[in-house]
Amino acid sequence: MVTTYSESQDALDAREIRSRHESPHLHKSIEIVYVTEGTLELGVGMNLFHMEEGDLGIIFPNLIHHFQVFDTAECRAVHILAASLYLGPFTYLLNSTQPKDPVIRRKDLAPLVINTLLSLVAAFPKRHHRTLKGARELSLEQAPAGNEQITRQDLKTKSRLVELQAMLQLVLSRTLYLLTLEDRQDAAKYDIVYQVVNYIAQHFRENLTLTGMAKDLGVSPYALSRVFSSTFHRNFNRYLNEVRLDYACALLARTDEPVTEICLDAGFQSQQTFNRVFQDHYHMSPRQYRHLSELAGEE
Repeated sequence: MVTTYSESQDALDAREIRSRHESPHLHKSIEIVYVTEGTLELGVGMNLFHMEEGDLGIIFPNLIHHFQVFDTAECRAVHILAASLYLGPFTYLLNSTQPKDPVIRRKDLAPLVINTLLSLVAAFPKRHHRTLKGARELSLEQAPAGNEQITRQDLKTKSRLVELQAMLQLVLSRTLYLLTLEDRQDAAKYDIVYQVVNYIAQHFRENLTLTGMAKDLGVSPYALSRVFSSTFHRNFNRYLNEVRLDYACALLARTDEPVTEICLDAGFQSQQTFNRVFQDHYHMSPRQYRHLSELAGEE
């Protein structure tokens, strides 16, 4: 899901998209994946889990994960991304444990869960990137500053967010008990792969270099280069560009932000470089991608 690299504290996103390969990454938000068509391979850590149509996967916060698609037919899945703001009583559990197997099979899912997931997706317009800004003001108990009055629009927005939060927690309440949970190890202290993925997730919009990143992480550039070749099967520049492209695709498909601003916002130094990398990866221009996304409603 292309917005997974956003570390916004108020991120909430729900949509059905065409499944595709996504490189290893992590984020502070929980991600729920429900396969609606075809199959999907969900990788968490060093393990790969096969998902069939109707299966649901729950990816806990701060766990390295990736997606692969081996099916030759079109595959689609619902992806829900929600920051800790929306997790309520499940926040501690989701951050301190992890499932041995994150996939819940179709036969074990209650119809209410499926209907709620689809209702969450339906609640989001296709191009809503800016709609949920200000979600930190979720609490209806917060008093307005000074002499400000709560407007009807403010109340409507907050009420909608509370409703979405309730739907998300309903899904969690009907699914988490189906998973076998174990205490989470603090991988950040010793796992260089975790540190690499987390570092790039935090800094991909900056002017990154392998040498500078190695210095910040306290490892040699050679050791860091080996992580990319042996674990990610791609070099540093390619992995970084893929992260930036995923973020750019989210903005192209979900906002009206100009392409010139998107390329800089995603970390590319020039639009010429952005266009070249985009063309090489997707075999189309950024504007063509935006147009196709609008027509297909995939993003």
